Parts: sequence; C-alpha cells; structure tokens
Amino acid sequence: MLSSAHHAAHHADVVIVGAGVAGLAAAHHLIAAGVTVTVLEATDGPGGRMATDSADGFRLDRTGPLLNTAYTELERTPALRALPLRPFTPGVLVHTEGRQLRAGSLTPARALASGSLDQARLSAALGRLAALPEEKLLARPERTAHAALRSRTLPPRTLNGVLRPLLAALLRDPDLTTSSRVADLALRTFARGRLAVPEGGSAALPDLLAAGLPPGTVLTGIRVRSVATNLVTTEEHGDFRCRSVLLATGARAAAELLPGLRLPAFHQVTLLHHATAGPLPRDASLVLDGDPHWPVSHTAVMSAVDPTRAPAGRSLVTTTVLGPPPPLRTVASRLARLYDTPTREWELLAVHHTPDAVPAMPPPYDARRPVRVLAGLYVCGDHRDTNTVQGALHSARRAGGAILRDFGIPLPVAPEPALPVAA
Repeated sequence: MLSSAHHAAHHADVVIVGAGVAGLAAAHHLIAAGVTVTVLEATDGPGGRMATDSADGFRLDRTGPLLNTAYTELERTPALRALPLRPFTPGVLVHTEGRQLRAGSLTPARALASGSLDQARLSAALGRLAALPEEKLLARPERTAHAALRSRTLPPRTLNGVLRPLLAALLRDPDLTTSSRVADLALRTFARGRLAVPEGGSAALPDLLAAGLPPGTVLTGIRVRSVATNLVTTEEHGDFRCRSVLLATGARAAAELLPGLRLPAFHQVTLLHHATAGPLPRDASLVLDGDPHWPVSHTAVMSAVDPTRAPAGRSLVTTTVLGPPPPLRTVASRLARLYDTPTREWELLAVHHTPDAVPAMPPPYDARRPVRVLAGLYVCGDHRDTNTVQGALHSARRAGGAILRDFGIPLPVAPEPALPVAA
C-alpha cells in the first residue's frame, strides 16, 4: 500500500474513491473481470468504520457491527471466504424483568418441550421468516419496525421483552424507526444463521480484502476534491484519469462529492470496552438489555467469543450503547446487574462514539437503491443497500456489475453461497 502518489496524470479503467469494505470489495469484483483499478483513500489505511484499535494486548472495535454466518456476500466475495468468524452462542440472552432467558435458538418443538409456549411461538415466527424468499419480504407492506412489531400476534412480553431489544440491536436503531421490510430482513438473517464477529476484530475483514488486491492498488493519504465520469481531482496528488469513477465513501462524504445524492440521517453508536482482572465465568452469549430505561443495548464477554481480543488471563467486555456516551457510572451499574457481578474493579479501556455509525433507513426505503448515477459515475456503500456489512458488500457487487455492463464486459457468474444454516 502506498502513502502517496506521483504528480503525473494517473490512469486506470476505474478509480474507486474510498477504501472501506464496499470500495475494497468492488475492486476485487472489477479486477477479477480484467479491469484495472486504483483505490484512493483519504486516511492512512483501509477499513473505514470497520476499525479496530490495539491497546495492551486488547483488540478494541470502534463501531463493532454484528455479522451473521448467513451473510451470503461473505461467500460471494472470494477474498472473504478465508475470513475466520467467531460465532456467539446460538440465539441471544435477554435480560428482562430481572431474569435472563435465551431466545431464538430453539425449534418450536424443542421450545414447547421445555415448557415455554411463548418461546415456541417466537421460534415459529422466526422460522416462517427464515423460509420466506428475500424478494417476498421486500414486497411486503411497509411501515416502521415499531408499528410492525405492535401488529404481530405474539404476547406483549415477547414483543417488548425479546423482539424489541433484539431488533434494536440488529438495526442499531433504539426507537425502531427503520423500515419494517429492512427489519424483517434482519430477523430473517438472524433466524437463518448465527451472530458472529471477525476473529481479531472488525478490521480483520477490510484487512483481508486489502491484502488480496495487487500491490499498489490502494493509495492512502489522498484527499479527493471532485469527481467526474472520467476524472478524479485530488487536493495534493494531481488528477486521476479513468474510464469510470466509483464513489465508495460513507454517505456524508458521498453527498459532498455528488450534491445530487440524498444525505440520510444517521444512528449514533457508542462502544465501551472494559477489562477485568481475571476471566469472567461467562459463555460467548450476546446479552441484550430488555429494559429500555437503561442505556445499554447489548454486551458480551468478547474474549469468550474471540479469545484473540484479550491477553491471556484477562477478559474483555464490550458494550454497545445506541446513542451518545452515557454517564460511565450508569453503565457500570447496569453491567453489574446484567453480569451479576461487581464492576468496581473493571478497567475502562476505551469509549468510542461514532455519530455517523449507521445510515438510517426509515420507510419508504428502497433496499436496492441505484448504484449507477450515469454512465461513468457510480456509487456504492451501506447507504445504497441495507446498512450492514452484508449490505455494503452487496452494493459493491451491484456497482461492479453495473460498471462491467457499461464496459460491455460479460458479468462473471457469482457462486451460489453454501453457508450453513444454524439449527
């Protein structure tokens, strides 16, 4: 990877602006079809929001998106087939009304056998979603996720105590203002696979993509001033001439470079990382807080999920708050309750607040927003699809396909994913 570029006029078939997940994945799809690509990144490294910091042997994510073993684009992006995923314990552990219950991991029959009619109904509802084709979900009547949740024929304690916190965590939207279609897609994916994180931190995913590109493809430290169909002008590194430009930045930077693009609202995310002196007696569960009056959305002993994230003999607890940083004492008090253990001796390693963590997707929302602005100018990212890693990767494949079609190059046949469906 280069930190600068020559001042002469540069040339590639396609210049991609932004070396986040979408830009790197699009580069792979284009290069595989024989197209020459240059990726320009303003910061000093690839990865975008999927950043991970190192501190005293701990690996600390900045936004910590939850992945799923059922994400089909992990299989359809060849460079990511080698990505080691660390799954959470099946389902989620929901702390509600002073007790904890596991949800989303049992078949209806097993839930009934355990004596829980509520669990059986929830499992049956998730099973029906899992079996529905994606296009059928996207054609359903649309409203907010909150309104759709209230209309479901499930007991209020299941809706409010389990489904609401689960959807808030999956969508990173505490008020459930997201399109009900997008919410159904999230639940469908949850039901079809296992929640997981990349081994070694979120940055492992973009790092793997970047490492698989030809040397010199990604140029870092280059700030783009303007884009046109055949030209990218930078602030200090001259002009990059090309046949097409693909804008793969975050939504805010994309709207600044292409004023015609709509700028979405965003959901804020704050991650708090705590270290404990010794290992916590916990499994690799994702713990959801079912009480909306507290700031915690979900938390996990990340070192139990992925041992590479903490030094030997210590535990890393990562907690997600859907909003700005709350008072630290409030979080510590709530974590003591969720983990049923004193937290006074826990060491706060980092607090990461990201105001633009997730583009909002209120109804009406097109989960397949156009990636072709006009011939020669394209845009991809999680703001053109669903606001997940799956959505960013899918938009990259769609944008790569649109460019190849305009170049008159036959599209490579994407392999059908053979990902396991969790029981």
